[in-house]
Amino acid sequence: MAAGSNGGGGGQCSKSETDTGFLGLRPTSVDPALRRRRRGPRNKKRGWRRLAQEPLGLEVDQFLEDVRLQERTSGGLISEAPDEKLFFVDTGFKDKELNKKRTKGQKRSLLLKKPLRSDLILENTSKVPAPKDVLAHQVPNARKLKRKEQLWERLAKQGKLPGEVRRAQARLLNPPAARAKPGPQDTVQRPFYDLWAKGNPLDQPLEGQDEFFLEQTKKKGVKRPQHLHTKPSQAPAVEVTPAGASYNPTFEDHQNLLWAAHEVELQREKAAEKLERQLALPASEQAATQESAFREMCQGLLEESDGEGEPGEGQDEGPEAGDPAASPAPGRPAALEKKTEQQRRREKAARMLRTQQAAVRAARLRHQELFRLRGIKAQVARRLAELARRREQRKAKRLAEADKPRRLGRLKYQDPDIDVQLSSELSDSLRTLKPEGNILRDRFKSFQRRNLIEPRERAKFKRKYKVKLVEKRAFREIQ
Repeated sequence: MAAGSNGGGGGQCSKSETDTGFLGLRPTSVDPALRRRRRGPRNKKRGWRRLAQEPLGLEVDQFLEDVRLQERTSGGLISEAPDEKLFFVDTGFKDKELNKKRTKGQKRSLLLKKPLRSDLILENTSKVPAPKDVLAHQVPNARKLKRKEQLWERLAKQGKLPGEVRRAQARLLNPPAARAKPGPQDTVQRPFYDLWAKGNPLDQPLEGQDEFFLEQTKKKGVKRPQHLHTKPSQAPAVEVTPAGASYNPTFEDHQNLLWAAHEVELQREKAAEKLERQLALPASEQAATQESAFREMCQGLLEESDGEGEPGEGQDEGPEAGDPAASPAPGRPAALEKKTEQQRRREKAARMLRTQQAAVRAARLRHQELFRLRGIKAQVARRLAELARRREQRKAKRLAEADKPRRLGRLKYQDPDIDVQLSSELSDSLRTLKPEGNILRDRFKSFQRRNLIEPRERAKFKRKYKVKLVEKRAFREIQ
């Protein structure tokens, strides 16, 4: 049974026997040379792959690749190349001595005839033609253009020409007159006028028409504001960086720049410490606890019963209930007695006397001010001098703040950091120089400093809706 089974599968052997090519030690082993080779369709792709993986196919592929490489690099097979191309003849010192005896003219003529080494290197020695660019030879609408050419060829035999050719011939027969270019003298003779003045010659055709009609039809120019050409800030558009920021600064300039950056950092630290001091609790007070908070909330609630007496006390001390004079009605004013005629006359006379005395006193003061003219003039001069001083002070303040950025928005302008390198970071060559700063950020800060745009900050992403987590139905069914 075993032998029969082995005999039936005698055509099949192990992978090791097939790879080595030696005869196996089993009694059922077959000589690899006598084993039938598997045959398959060669016109299929798998047949190509099988043939390419066989040793003979690999050798053929390597040989063809070597041939193609030689054709690309040396322009053909090296075995077929002539000896002059592969070898050179060493003639010894005779030609060298002959070359030394030649004159400069002879050497120059030989050098001109001999191609340059760089040209020989760049020369294309490959016999493999360059791939044809199909797209370069394609013409859009080629068939349509070809039919059009054939049509015009038939029309040309009949004596008809295309419109472009007829127009070109007409231009040749009747050339257009050359336009005279305006010279400098013509430009000087033309009158100059203010483009925005009322007497502008461009606005003369629009005179006498309705202004509303001109505004709606866009024929009337826009009225330019007065502050159009005034700069919002006197600060320069491009500020020159200090000398210490150069790639090869002197020691003094670099130390000055370091000192300026140090002062900026000190100001920041002082501002941070001041904020911490303002937000910190005083040293004498302690942090609030639950007990101290409850005590503060209970203050004033238990003091009302200290001064109260018993209900029976104090009733006999007050006035009697039946005495109307002793207990007048609270909030009701006492009745005023009516004035007599004599009292009214006396009050009227007193008012008239006070009015006369005030008038006499005012006249006396005006009369005395005539003798105070010198003091009044000095007082007016002092007041005018004070106003002039304040005016100059305000003007100097405006000039000092002209270069400073204004408060245009909710944010305050902050100066950018000073681009400075430490002494240990300075490089001795431009190759190892570390770049500092950013041109885009510098221009953006310049716009803010010159009041062209308001100080801004980077927008923060904020989701307008709440994220809703939904569990998929397929995942829920698995659970």
